[in-house]
Amino acid sequence: MRAVGENLRMTPPASTTTTPKDDAVLREAEGMAHDAVVDEMGARQVGGYVGFSMDAERLGTHTFECADPAYVGWHWAVTVSRAPRAKSATICEIVLLPGMNSLLAPDWVPWSDRILPGDLGVGDVLPTPADDARLAPGYSGNDEIDAIIDRDEPRGWTGWEAGLARPRVLSTAGRDQAADRWDGGEFGPTAAMADAAPKSCASCGFLISVAGPLSRAFGVCSNEFAPADGRLVSLAYGCGAHSEVVEPAPED
Repeated sequence: MRAVGENLRMTPPASTTTTPKDDAVLREAEGMAHDAVVDEMGARQVGGYVGFSMDAERLGTHTFECADPAYVGWHWAVTVSRAPRAKSATICEIVLLPGMNSLLAPDWVPWSDRILPGDLGVGDVLPTPADDARLAPGYSGNDEIDAIIDRDEPRGWTGWEAGLARPRVLSTAGRDQAADRWDGGEFGPTAAMADAAPKSCASCGFLISVAGPLSRAFGVCSNEFAPADGRLVSLAYGCGAHSEVVEPAPED
C-alpha cells in the first residue's frame, strides 16, 4: 500500500515572463539601423555601436552612442522588427534616450511652488488661486446697500464690517501663517536686536497701534532712528531706541 502522494512529482509554477528568443535577422540589421539614424540625424550626431537587445518576439533594438556634446551619456535607440517568416528587418522608430549618467532636466515644478518672497518685480502679476487657504469669502455689503436704496430707508448698514468691501478676506489660517512668519522674522521677539534690547515695543511710545485681530501682537514703529521705522513689529520686539530709555544722569 502506497502513501497518498507517493511518486507524485511537484512541478514549479509556470513563469509569467519569458525572455524573447534571439532573432538573427534583427541582430544582423545593425548596419541598416546605423544608416537609418545617420540619415535622420546626420553622421556627426552618431557615435559608436553599443549593442543589441530583444524587446519581444521579432522586435529588437540597436543602440548607438550620441556624439552630440550637449547630450553626454545619451544614446540613439533604433527599433527594428520583421514579419513572420520574413528574411529582412524593418525600421520602426528612432529615439534619443538617456543613460545612467546622463544629465537630465530636473522634475517640473509649478510656478506657484517655485516663487519665493521678493520675486515679484515692477509690472509683475501674481494670480491668487481661487481655493487659497489664506483667504475666506468676505462680505462686501453690496446687497445691503441695494436694499437700503430700494426701500429708501436711511437706516444703518448691518452684516458687514465698515470699509471691508472685499470679495475675500484673510482667513484664520492666513492670519496664523502671517503671525508666525512675522514673529520669526527680522522684527520678531527672537531677533538678535530684540534679545539685546532693554525694553520691548509693547511699552514704547513710538509704537503705532494697528486694528484687527492681530492688534494685540503687532504694531508699527514710528521712530526714525530705529531699525524698524515704518515696519510692522512684534510687541515683544525691541531695540535700543525705545522711548523710555532715559539719558544717564550727569555726574556731579
